[in-house]
Amino acid sequence: MATQKFGVRGPACLAAALTLSVAGTVTSFLVYHRAVDALSRARAEALRRLDALEEQRREASRRTDHVEYQRAHRQLLLAAMRDPALLPVLDTYEGALPPEVQKQYLYANALYVHALHGYRIGLLSRGELRGYVRVLFQSPTARAYWEATRHHRASLREGSEEAEIGRMTDELLEELDEADTDEWWVVGGAGD
Repeated sequence: MATQKFGVRGPACLAAALTLSVAGTVTSFLVYHRAVDALSRARAEALRRLDALEEQRREASRRTDHVEYQRAHRQLLLAAMRDPALLPVLDTYEGALPPEVQKQYLYANALYVHALHGYRIGLLSRGELRGYVRVLFQSPTARAYWEATRHHRASLREGSEEAEIGRMTDELLEELDEADTDEWWVVGGAGD
């Protein structure tokens, strides 16, 4: 029985095998490169998400710290209003004030800071804060408090939110003083 020979042998067979091997290697390399690239993009996206979550956590922590600070401020003011012996500690007004007036000023401060805090945590818009301030300063005692603490606001950092709100309040009070109407609730518009 004779054996039949099929196909090409020798150098042509070797070239075909090498071509298939190189093609397989290149294909494997491309698949590997795409997989590594996809993993790198997924890792970068995961890191970006982690950074965003960490920033959200830091912001929530700052808000919580701010709320706690405001709560402590309120407690300190209440302690001074309850105990007249503590009032001299907070007497940073120019000129001597009777304890009753100091308590009224502390209360006016508490009302103002309450509105400012409501604005900072997003419960009041800037326009609503402006409206709250417009109502608060219809009181002659609140106006006297604001004037007595003018030098306190002069020490605020330029450009700070509190300094800007103080200037907004000063401008609104000036508008109210210069208005030629008794309808104070329409003076100064809604603001921002």
